[in-house]
Amino acid sequence: MDLGLTYRALSDRRVDVIAGNSTDGQIAALDLFALRDDRGYFPPYQAAPVVRAAVIERYPAVAKALAELAGKITDSEMRRLNAQADVEHKDITDIARAWLLERVP
Repeated sequence: MDLGLTYRALSDRRVDVIAGNSTDGQIAALDLFALRDDRGYFPPYQAAPVVRAAVIERYPAVAKALAELAGKITDSEMRRLNAQADVEHKDITDIARAWLLERVP
């Protein structure tokens, strides 16, 4: 089942528990919470950029920009950003731009 549907089913009490992603924006939007995986059943989920070597060769600044993002976004922050896109239907470019501006000293 589509993750969006499973969150809605959980919120509507049609199911008791689902497997989801810790960074999904619907968690907070639907007033849900993630259980702690105290037995380590699920592997950790960390996003990683995948870029063709030809892109990096042609545009070296892309590698630098991606490296600057490493370790900068927590799960809760990513959940907030995803909620803006998935729940509030904001433009992804605007979300990214605003997030970057929040971090400029």
